Amino acid sequence: MSSTAPPELRDFYENPAVPVASGDARSRRQARMLAAALGAPGALVVDVGCGDGSAAAAAAPILAGHRIVGVDWSQDALRRARPRLAHVVRGELDRGGLPFADGCANAVLFSEVVEHLVDPDRALDEVRRILRPGGHLMLSTPNLAAWYNRVLLLAGWQPVFSEVSLRGIHGRPGREVVGHLRLYTARALRSFLTASGFEVVRIAGAPFHGVPRGLRWLDRAACAVPSASSVLLAHARRR
Repeated sequence: MSSTAPPELRDFYENPAVPVASGDARSRRQARMLAAALGAPGALVVDVGCGDGSAAAAAAPILAGHRIVGVDWSQDALRRARPRLAHVVRGELDRGGLPFADGCANAVLFSEVVEHLVDPDRALDEVRRILRPGGHLMLSTPNLAAWYNRVLLLAGWQPVFSEVSLRGIHGRPGREVVGHLRLYTARALRSFLTASGFEVVRIAGAPFHGVPRGLRWLDRAACAVPSASSVLLAHARRR
């Protein structure tokens, strides 16, 4: 989160009832992509927006030999992350808000964060600042053009992942408000990362745990076409 967020939005994310973790399977897949890119051990991996630390904890065995540091602006999230992560610090996504020197990180995990940001441009500037040249960014975010969202829009429904209120769900399936402000298609995400000073290596697809059980086979199959998958997993490198 950025400190430019209005007070009511900051209060929303400090509410312990608001989910601050993504699925473990997706975290492990992202970690495998990063482990293959990093190679030799000893890298500094910064999990920006670590939430309760469960995603980094799921990734840790795959990233064994690398140092993972969790960062979040929410004191409640950090309290929950400390039992899971050896290193956690408070930081924000304003300019200079991450407590790291320029170019010190080999990789940044940015999992299910960008969709919550008021100012994603400034956030990507700050992420880029702490990455060394050629450093890896592993970003995941819900896909506005997921296969079921295309059907929902044709039927006049609000797409899944989009929200029109912080108080309740209106006009779309689901019951949980999670505070999404920005949504990306694969094309938009690639363009945004390129404009932010990154070279996109790959965009892959991942399933969404909230898909009804009877349709999960279809959701997994859609991952073969990232532009229609539930979740976008982007691997980019700092130029």
